[in-house]
Amino acid sequence: MPRAGLTPATVVREAAALADEVGYEKLTLAALAARLGVALPSLYKHVRGADALHQKLAVLATAEIADVLTAAAAGRSGGDALRAVAAAYREYARQHPGRYPAAQRAPDPADPEHLAAGQRAVGAVRAILLGYGLDGDAATDAIRMFRAAVHGFVALEAVGGFGLPRDTDRSFGELVAGLDRAYLSWENR
Repeated sequence: MPRAGLTPATVVREAAALADEVGYEKLTLAALAARLGVALPSLYKHVRGADALHQKLAVLATAEIADVLTAAAAGRSGGDALRAVAAAYREYARQHPGRYPAAQRAPDPADPEHLAAGQRAVGAVRAILLGYGLDGDAATDAIRMFRAAVHGFVALEAVGGFGLPRDTDRSFGELVAGLDRAYLSWENR
């Protein structure tokens, strides 16, 4: 039975839920139409195609991560903020394994909503780095370092890439502690 009141926002929310259930790579318009109980051509009233759906999902996931990181950083500074934000990032990836990959897409310069969400996500990390005295180019490098390290860890963890017997929570803690030490000893402030 077709769903009444289908909107573009509903389509994107359902796409996000479906991606979490089946995986980002298996998110198709056909699967989404089946989930929504509509004929595939009906989706085109709400989204222009698969690329547009993936772009809208990227905006949603990036905004969600920005909210999570901002909330985690609130009222914290230094290593405490770094640990809280890294843990929140990791937890988001765990809770949303299908939409998390969509958030890795660089913001589309033609999409103001995506740009704003990306700036908020980066801003949460940048605010922490200001507490380490890092700004400008040094902050850009440190933000990239944070993202590469934390994303790399959660991406490997998601695919079962850690086979050694050591607890991954301990390893993640050591990774973040290493970032903290690196930021504290940064040469070009």
